[in-house]
Amino acid sequence: MPSSSLQEWKSFIEKCPHAHILQSPAWGELKSKFGWKSSWVICGDLGAQVLFQKLPFGFQVGYIPRGPISIKRKLKGNPDWEDFEQKLHDLCRERRAVFLKIEPDLWEGENAEDCILFSGYRESAHSIQPSRTIVISLQGSEEEILARMKSKTRYNIRLAEKKEVSVRQLDAIEPFYNLLENTADRSEFGIHTLVYYREAFDLFSATGECKIFLAEYQEEPLASIMVFTHGRRCWYFYGASSNQHRDRMPTYLVQWEAIRWAKIQGCDTYDLWGVPDENLETLEDQFLERKQGLWGVYRFKRGFGGELKRTCGPWDKVFSPGLYSIYLLRSRLLNQ
Repeated sequence: MPSSSLQEWKSFIEKCPHAHILQSPAWGELKSKFGWKSSWVICGDLGAQVLFQKLPFGFQVGYIPRGPISIKRKLKGNPDWEDFEQKLHDLCRERRAVFLKIEPDLWEGENAEDCILFSGYRESAHSIQPSRTIVISLQGSEEEILARMKSKTRYNIRLAEKKEVSVRQLDAIEPFYNLLENTADRSEFGIHTLVYYREAFDLFSATGECKIFLAEYQEEPLASIMVFTHGRRCWYFYGASSNQHRDRMPTYLVQWEAIRWAKIQGCDTYDLWGVPDENLETLEDQFLERKQGLWGVYRFKRGFGGELKRTCGPWDKVFSPGLYSIYLLRSRLLNQ
C-alpha cells in the first residue's frame, strides 16, 4: 500500500512547524465529514495529505492543498522526491483518480526552483484556494507592526477604541454565524452551513489552533472573525460584520486584536487569505472602482501593511485524459 497511517502523519507533521494548516490532520478530519476522504503519503522527509472526492462510476479526484511538505523545507534536490512522487501516483491510480490537483505552499518568485518539480504536470486555470493573498509580518513590536500599516488603518483602529468598541473571544459559533448570514445576504456570496463552521471550530479550538473574535458596541455584535494557527503561522479564513455602527470601525479593531493574539502565540506571519488574482499595479489602479468578488475586501486588507504574494500553481497530474477533458469542458461552461 502506498499510503501511510494517520498516526504516522501526525508524527511527521509535528516535525514541520512551517507546514500549512490545510495539511494538518484536523483539516483532513474536517473535510472527511463533508465529502472528502484523507490519505497520507510519506517518503523520507517528504510527505503530503491527499484528499479524495468521489465521482460517478467509481472514479475520484485527488487534491493536495498547500503541500507537499518537506521537513527540510526545500523540495528541489530532495533525494526522496522521485520515490515520493511514485508512491503518490500509485495511490491515485489505486483510488481511480481522474487527476490529482496540487496547490503547493510555494510563493512565485521565492520558490521558483521548487516549482520546476511539477514540470510533468499541467498548469491549471482552476484553483480551489485563493491564489493571491496578503501576508502580514509579525516581526517586531506591536508599535512596529502598526507603523507598517497605512495611516488610515491605524486611525480606524484607534477610532474604534475611542468609540467604545470592545473585542472578546467567543466559545460558541452561533454569534459568529448569525453575523455571517447577515453578511452573506448583504453581499450576495455563498457560505458553508452552521454545521461546517461548528465542526471547524470544535476541531481546532480543542488544540488551541482556532479562535473567534467578536467586536461589540454596548453588547451589540458588530463584527466577528475566525482565525486559525498552525506552528508559527496564522490565517484569517472567515469574517462577518453587521451593517450597524459601521462608523465605529469594528472590523479594523477585531482584526487588530486577532493579529495581537497571533503574535502572542509565537506566530511569525498573519495571512489575510484571499485578494483578487491581479498584480499590484492593477490592484492599486482599480480597487476604488471594482467591488465584485474579492475586490470588495482588497481595500480593507491592503491597509494592514502586509506583502502581496501569489502561490505557484495549481498543477494537475492527469491519469485519465478523456475524463479530464470532460472536467475542463465543464469548468469552462461553469465559468461562462
